[in-house]
Amino acid sequence: MEFPQQQNPAGDGKIVYPPGVKEITDKISNDEVVKRLKMVVKTYMDMDQDSEEEKQQYLGLALHLASEFFLRNPNKDVRLLVACCLADIFRIYAPEAPYTSHDKLKDIFLFITRQLKGLEDTKSPQFNRYFYLLENLAWVKSYNICFELEDCNEIFTQLFKTLFSVINNSHNQKVQMHMMDLMCSIIMEGDGVTQELLDSILINLIPAHKNLNKQAYDLAKTILKRTVQTIEMCIANFFNQVLVMGKSSVSDLSEHVFDLIQELFAIDPLLLTSVMPQLEFKLKSNDGEERLAVVRLLAKLFGAKDSELATHNRPLWQCFLGRFNDIHVPVRLECVKFASHCLMNHPDLARDLTEFLKVRSHDPEEAIRHDVIVTIINAGKKDLNLVNDQLLGFVRERTLDKRWRVRKEAMMGLAQLYKKYCLHHEAGKESALMISWIKDKLLHIYYQNSIDDKLLVEKIFAQFMVPHSLETEEKMKCLYYLYACLDTNAVKALNEMWKCQNMLRGLVKELLDLHKLPASEANNTAMFGKLMNIAKNLPDAGKAQDFMKRFNQVLGEDEKLRTQLEMLISPTCSCKQAEICVREITRKLTFPKQPTNPFLEMVKFLLERIAPVHIDSEAISALVKLLNKSIEGTADDDEEGVTPDTAIRSGLELLKVLSFTHPTAFHSSETYESLLQCLKMEDDKVAEAAIQIFRNTGQKIETELPQIRSTLIPILHQKAKRGTPHQAKQAVHCIHSIFNNKEVQLAQIFEPLSRSLNADVPEQLITPLVSLGHISMLAPDQFASPMKSIVANFIVKDLLMNDRSVGNKNGKLWTPDDEVSPEVLAKVQAIKLLVRWLLGMKNNQSKSANSTLRLLSAMLVSEGDLTEQKKISKSDMSRLRLAAGGAIMKLAQEPCYHDIITPEQFQLCGLVINDECYQVRQIFAQKLHLALVKLALPLEYLAVFALCAKDPVKERRAHARQCLLKNISVRREYIKQNSLTQDKLVSFLPEYVVPFMIHLLAHDPDFTKPQEYDLLKDIKECLWFMLEVLMTKNENNSHAFLRKMVENIKRTKDAQCPDDTKANEKLYILCDVALFVIANKSTACHLDCPNDPALPTKFFLALDKDFQNDKEYLAADMRQMLLTGKPKPAPVLATVNKPLTVPGRKILKTPTVSVVTSSNSSTNSSPLNSSTINKNSKSIAATETAESRTQENNENPVIKTEDVEKEPSKNMTPNAGTDTQPVKRRGRPPKTTTATTPATASKELASTGGGGGRGRKRGADTNANPSTESAKVSKQQNDEGTNRQIDLQR
Repeated sequence: MEFPQQQNPAGDGKIVYPPGVKEITDKISNDEVVKRLKMVVKTYMDMDQDSEEEKQQYLGLALHLASEFFLRNPNKDVRLLVACCLADIFRIYAPEAPYTSHDKLKDIFLFITRQLKGLEDTKSPQFNRYFYLLENLAWVKSYNICFELEDCNEIFTQLFKTLFSVINNSHNQKVQMHMMDLMCSIIMEGDGVTQELLDSILINLIPAHKNLNKQAYDLAKTILKRTVQTIEMCIANFFNQVLVMGKSSVSDLSEHVFDLIQELFAIDPLLLTSVMPQLEFKLKSNDGEERLAVVRLLAKLFGAKDSELATHNRPLWQCFLGRFNDIHVPVRLECVKFASHCLMNHPDLARDLTEFLKVRSHDPEEAIRHDVIVTIINAGKKDLNLVNDQLLGFVRERTLDKRWRVRKEAMMGLAQLYKKYCLHHEAGKESALMISWIKDKLLHIYYQNSIDDKLLVEKIFAQFMVPHSLETEEKMKCLYYLYACLDTNAVKALNEMWKCQNMLRGLVKELLDLHKLPASEANNTAMFGKLMNIAKNLPDAGKAQDFMKRFNQVLGEDEKLRTQLEMLISPTCSCKQAEICVREITRKLTFPKQPTNPFLEMVKFLLERIAPVHIDSEAISALVKLLNKSIEGTADDDEEGVTPDTAIRSGLELLKVLSFTHPTAFHSSETYESLLQCLKMEDDKVAEAAIQIFRNTGQKIETELPQIRSTLIPILHQKAKRGTPHQAKQAVHCIHSIFNNKEVQLAQIFEPLSRSLNADVPEQLITPLVSLGHISMLAPDQFASPMKSIVANFIVKDLLMNDRSVGNKNGKLWTPDDEVSPEVLAKVQAIKLLVRWLLGMKNNQSKSANSTLRLLSAMLVSEGDLTEQKKISKSDMSRLRLAAGGAIMKLAQEPCYHDIITPEQFQLCGLVINDECYQVRQIFAQKLHLALVKLALPLEYLAVFALCAKDPVKERRAHARQCLLKNISVRREYIKQNSLTQDKLVSFLPEYVVPFMIHLLAHDPDFTKPQEYDLLKDIKECLWFMLEVLMTKNENNSHAFLRKMVENIKRTKDAQCPDDTKANEKLYILCDVALFVIANKSTACHLDCPNDPALPTKFFLALDKDFQNDKEYLAADMRQMLLTGKPKPAPVLATVNKPLTVPGRKILKTPTVSVVTSSNSSTNSSPLNSSTINKNSKSIAATETAESRTQENNENPVIKTEDVEKEPSKNMTPNAGTDTQPVKRRGRPPKTTTATTPATASKELASTGGGGGRGRKRGADTNANPSTESAKVSKQQNDEGTNRQIDLQR
């Protein structure tokens, strides 16, 4: 190879080599070249910039080393040594390089860059020379010479790529530092960074490359941090072109811009100072997928742990929050997911997020509502302080979501928070107090109809609230104080949960008992019924039925499985045994093994519900010990946040509830000794609960625990004679339940009490009357005769027919229990005694029931003032009316007495639901509902709820409608579960309530003018109140059945008064209204009905089969008015009444009227009166606003049913709760001026068949304000003269 012509440094053209170094030519071997180059390298290494003579001397050698022979030498050792020499040459001759040709400089630096690849192998023998090369280049900043070259970027890009490719985890810090110094000097001292060079850095930040070479990522990250001021504008330009201008071709990294932004932000937010506003532009893109990508990016940026982006860039933050309401579902979902990290990393932003999460918690998309809950719960589990009450409130709301997945997530999330902070106290008492509502809320969900909700509550209770995995003492302590802290509704829910589990255990026991019987058709039918009932208590009833049939088949084939199941539901099964049984049963059903086994899952649901995982004998003993500690004052009551008194009372209540479901677990001397101590406590509630526990669990006391028996008997006697009424009741029942010689025991109580009755001391009468009543009910054969004498001579004659004291004339319609006079309390108990006495006898051989019913009817006719001496107060009269109505209803539950209750007495009883006193209506309706839902009352009493359409209080109407829905549902379910004959069907099919309703409404005392619009409108509302619920579905052609039933009624006469033309006419008008309502509601009612509805002969007198009643009793114009509402009178007709003074000026004079009831129209949508409702919207709004409260009746004026007084000046505003003006009594004959004596009342009772009228007024609107000068006007009056007068004055 020929050397190129070199510049002659000294003028003689000869290359000077260092001493001892011979000429280096291509004629010598590579080894010799290497040997000589090493000496050259040593020489250059020892030289410095001040050696001018040597610099000049070796200039030729420097030029020679840049020749093609060395730059393209195939030997890597030669190339390395030459590169080291060149690096030293640049150091020595700096700042001017000895090479003047740009092309030569480019070749040299590209050559040096290629040699730097040797840095990759740190174990190479030559690594130190490679390191020396790098160090030299970095220290001298040799590459800065290239800035003057036109294509310097090619060199820099190659250098950057080389260094990023060779760096690895075997390099020490010095190597990384020199690389960084070398590259940073190029970036910071150049005129700018080209896109290619920027790409060579940014590519290392892309996740794929980042994972391949972590050291390259760290190097790029460090470089960017050090050069942020210089490189930021280049980065901004790159993102501007890609994001704003859409020039994706400017770089191969365009598709990774969002990944790069995230990495750059993590490195240093200043790198993106100019980029962030561009993202705000992208957030508003029309492309949903693009918005989603930007939202994902910003979610990571805003949610990063130390990010201050939301603080420093508020416009972008607000724009991002706006995406919570994006139309694109994935965008909203991504925003919600981001909120979790944001809440955990930036609690200060919780306030900004709260409102947007609130909206999303009501999002139409199930997945978004679900993720809102996950977001809040995850943050709360990390630190409860991260979520405020409002955020937890959103989770609370979602426990009632329409979707099961959302409800489940909300419930489980709250349960986890409760266990973490309330059970384990991981954040102190303050945090536990903050979420103390969770336990109540979770248990309230047990009231939901869904079986899934109930099962989840049971699971939460067993795993999170009182974990069954705890030791018995700890578990019972948890239950003991939980029960003490629950609110009333939560306690009821928990009690109901145990009751349902116990009921299911009973069903399983009955099923197992059937397996012990010989196979038969009847046995198979009974078994099927049990299986269906069990399936109703499991999720997905359809699948549950199939799986339960399969499980039943397995039970029949596997005797060991039956044995395990019998042990599981045995009253003596302990919690530990239960776990073993469940494990064994599931193990037997696991084969063959499957990835998913829905059959096994369903059986597990059943086993979880019936297994006693909390309560056994050991658990009851632990509870009793806790109760003893509370009594002794040594418990941790105060630390647990309850007072000792509360702990004792709630502990006894807990034991009382458990005594119903686990009575066997109580049978121990220690438990009963503790209960005896409770009986001696002053707290009446505690003693009452203790007696009831004895009653429920003490069946073996007499035979196995004689010492307990001897102590208990005198206490029970004392409570029956001188305890509270509730204690007396429980004591009598306890004696009757657990003692063999109960006749003797009860006689020892009965005789002294019967002799000591004294009506002059009513305070001492109440407990004896309770005890005597219950004794006579429990042992009628023994005490029937002496009780008859007591009833005749004392109860009726001496107590009920005498008013010894004068009541408080404060005009209140209701007073609290502690303000009721002792005499009235005694009379109420006397009425209950009569009922209990009759219920015990269960026959009417002595006609005592007839006399009692006449007495109760007279009580209702006289409005509670039986003697009519006006001594008794209005609030006491309300109590007695309620007692009388409840007594008739109670007697009606016994078939022998129901048969002798006359229609008049039934009507009197039913009309109590329209009593003027709000509390009377409320309590009576509740009693009526409870008796009906148990199927204890005959169907006719369901018709009473139709009268609730007249109730002026919206809440009462709503409650009545719910009662109707529940009762109808219960009856339909009963019919499905039981095959009934036609005779029985009449008593249970809800549609058969219609004849009773029509008859009841026909005898409504308010229905005096059959053709008057306002009265017919009320009647229509009452009919629709019932029919709307019945006609929700047209099952089995029920609409046509209803039509035919009403048509059949129209072909009968009123059996109550068959010869009364007016009464029959009212009945027929009601039939026409009913047919009119049915026809307007249903198009299917005119279909043929093959069934002929049966009518109750007690209420309807059948006529000849040929009798047809085709007469239309409802006039055509009345039909139209019922359909569209009463038309408004034309305002012009009343212009003569317009008061004017000066021309053009009007005087707005508010009419003064007396207080009257509102129209009592139903809150349910009616197909007939939409226009009427719209027409009177102002009046309705005022009425319903007033109806939203239910206060004591002393704040309400007595409701009057007469019309508005014609002379406003004579109107007197009544005082609160007082009768200052005469009242038109509904259905009651006028009183005589002379006072009625008790003797007169007795004669009336003898001759009365139940009373032709009723002694109560229409229900009072509890919100009418008597203190205002201008009282509210009813809807009817607003429709008529009042509206007309106001219109004319505008």
